[in-house]
Amino acid sequence: MNMENVVKHLRVLWRTDRIIADIRLRHLLIGLGLRAFAALIAAFGLLMLELSAYFALVQIWSAIAAAAILGVVNFAIAAVLFIVAGRPPSGRDIELANEIHGASIEALQLEARALHARVSGAVHHPLSTIVPVLVPLIAIIVKSLRKTATEAAASREAHS
Repeated sequence: MNMENVVKHLRVLWRTDRIIADIRLRHLLIGLGLRAFAALIAAFGLLMLELSAYFALVQIWSAIAAAAILGVVNFAIAAVLFIVAGRPPSGRDIELANEIHGASIEALQLEARALHARVSGAVHHPLSTIVPVLVPLIAIIVKSLRKTATEAAASREAHS
């Protein structure tokens, strides 16, 4: 297991999560704006229908028909905007971000499996993990003992 690979995969995972969240937030904000605009148009449509009812009581058909038609058109526009705002995010951006996200998750899982294999190997064969550390340590100890032995022999010759 390479810690650089783990860090690299975690960074990729973090960046793709940020991209996915940004895309979803942008879609949510656009949808919210369109829904608010549709609600405003629906309010105007309701106002026009109320105005048409008023004109129905006050005047003859020409003003009534105009207000009713405007109200129906406003409701139709609001319905179209609600439908457009409710669409799921489409496009290559979210697909690409999801693919990269999946690839980084798979890479992290591979690194975790490698770590698990290394740890389980160390548990089953503890000497296999200790030997690479012991060999240089033994070499250092042997060199140190040789050095002390030669120094001791040199000091004996000097005293004799």
